[in-house]
Amino acid sequence: MLRLNLEALEILDAIVRKGSFAAAADEVHRVPSAVTYMVKKLEDELGVQLFDRSGHRAKLTAAGQTLLDEGRHLLRAAGDLECRVKRVATGWETTLNIALDGLLPMELLYPMVRDFDRLNSGTRLRFSREVLAGMWDALLDHRADLAIGVSGEGPHGGGYAARALGEVAFVFAVAPGHPLADAAEPLPASLLQQHRVVAMADTSRTLLPRTVGILSGQEILTVPDIQAKLSAQIAGLGCGYLPRCLAMPYVEAGSLVEKRVEEHKAPAVMYAAWRTTGLGRALKWWITRLAEDRAIGEWLARHPAQAPLPV
Repeated sequence: MLRLNLEALEILDAIVRKGSFAAAADEVHRVPSAVTYMVKKLEDELGVQLFDRSGHRAKLTAAGQTLLDEGRHLLRAAGDLECRVKRVATGWETTLNIALDGLLPMELLYPMVRDFDRLNSGTRLRFSREVLAGMWDALLDHRADLAIGVSGEGPHGGGYAARALGEVAFVFAVAPGHPLADAAEPLPASLLQQHRVVAMADTSRTLLPRTVGILSGQEILTVPDIQAKLSAQIAGLGCGYLPRCLAMPYVEAGSLVEKRVEEHKAPAVMYAAWRTTGLGRALKWWITRLAEDRAIGEWLARHPAQAPLPV
């Protein structure tokens, strides 16, 4: 008898997300041999091959991809059901999924996590990193119940609430040895277009990915997060905008050079956002705490921008 259960779907999902059977085994707290056995048993029971093992890395077959796509719907539905049952009984969510923008340090939330732990609510906290449109996408796709650090407009159709956390200003910066370091200011777009820009990869899965500070036809070096972007620009591998609060210590130390540009990137407001339906007690607590806490806004406001020099 076929035993297509949630555990099997969770393991299949973990294999694809983590990229290997061994990494998936670590995530689901199983030994690699148990994960391999489960996949083989599932293939035998279904009578189909889920992974193509002809290459160096196992890849999903068309049948395997279909099972994963549909299985993820079942996993989300099961997770939502678990949360709804617990909310009915206690008002507290089983798990609260919080997406944190790639710019913001996780350390800013540690005091809030400690205070939340004192409630003994039984709610597990699960944090993830998202970038650009991936923040809104995480809410839309139910990967996150709360998104901290979203910017720009939300998905069409509404159903979301947001509260401002602070404003992030940007600085265009290059390494001292970069060709643009000694170029006359303000830098025109036509000159910037000739040099590679360092950009973070948008993590959106369903919404259209966003591009920020990239000119048409400009060569791009794509990196996974803000720390990689910062280090790549310090290494002289490209140019681009960086959050002023993050870049200025390196500008002051001489590791980066701030350059004025003709078309400067305007500051952006960062928000905490959440869906307006199905609010449990844990989500309500975090919404209230974020409204009271000033840590994120104060961090974003470090190294305030000076008045722009005349062009």
